[in-house]
Amino acid sequence: MLYQTIKQIGELDRKAMEEAQKRLDSLIKPPGSLGVLEEIAVRLAGITGKAKPRVQGKSVIVMAGDHGVVDEGVSVAPREVTVQMMQAMVNGVAGIGVLARHAAARLVVVDVGVLTPVALQGVVQRKVRAGTGNIAAGPAMSRDEAVQALEVGIEVAQSEIDAGSNLLATGDMGIGNTTPSSAILAAFGGYTAEEATGRGTMVNDEVMKLKISAIARALAKNRPDPEDALDVLAKVGGLEIAGLAGVILGAAARRTPVLIDGFITTAAALVAFKLQPKSRQYMIASHLSGEQGHRLMLDLLDLRPVIHLQMRLGEGTGAALTMSLVEAATKIMREMASFDEAGVSDLEEDKILK
Repeated sequence: MLYQTIKQIGELDRKAMEEAQKRLDSLIKPPGSLGVLEEIAVRLAGITGKAKPRVQGKSVIVMAGDHGVVDEGVSVAPREVTVQMMQAMVNGVAGIGVLARHAAARLVVVDVGVLTPVALQGVVQRKVRAGTGNIAAGPAMSRDEAVQALEVGIEVAQSEIDAGSNLLATGDMGIGNTTPSSAILAAFGGYTAEEATGRGTMVNDEVMKLKISAIARALAKNRPDPEDALDVLAKVGGLEIAGLAGVILGAAARRTPVLIDGFITTAAALVAFKLQPKSRQYMIASHLSGEQGHRLMLDLLDLRPVIHLQMRLGEGTGAALTMSLVEAATKIMREMASFDEAGVSDLEEDKILK
């Protein structure tokens, strides 16, 4: 399934993009005056093949997994918080529960690799294994397990698309997951552990030192090959990161835009990009996280974030907020009048354009 999905990912529809740009330039406004909204509208046209795309349904897909590297003291929160937060998500009271509801998006929470059994109503059960191994001492998972987790993400994404969603957002849950995300950044970008590592959630100086040390040892022990995305993912990644990379690939294969959230989901985007560079064209970077390495990741992907709100919660919260802006871009295309449609004379048009 993974390799078939990768092969299905094509180029953007340039003709639809040209038609969309022509439409934008005909609207009753100075050219380019709606800035990034116009860029999004043209990108959506290329993704969907429609000059006037419409958002018909929205889904936020949160992948959850645990990490053996927590044994190294890289997080101030215990592993139990992963399941506790999943409960809050499906109950609608976590940050992503509130913001997905605000965006009128379906929230899908998936157990792809939580350490303990999860018997929560509303959680999709797709566990590949019970947490990853400790990357500071060995690989996170086998190559086959990485493929399985990727395919979970593909299947969940395409199930949501089949159910009517044509705009997806990615979110994450997993205590300690900024550590493997930093390791992925270091591996793909050639950065040192210090350059790639941020504080994550409420990390003090002592824990920060442990985190940098664990990442440095993970890179030295596992020697992930930056030319082999599956090798990097299996050796220093996470199950939820793999699942999210699968969501991105699955969306791209079905010509569906997918919003990237913060540091962890962008690590997944890097994996997806390395597996299939064309997948980047289907990604929209929602925001710039406060996490140190997020800008470095976005630079590697050559993506520009839509909003800057100093957010660093994760969960998909930034991506959920950006859904309304993506939908606004489609409404500009469909509902705003052209000069001809509005009956604006050529003289008035000249004045506006000046």
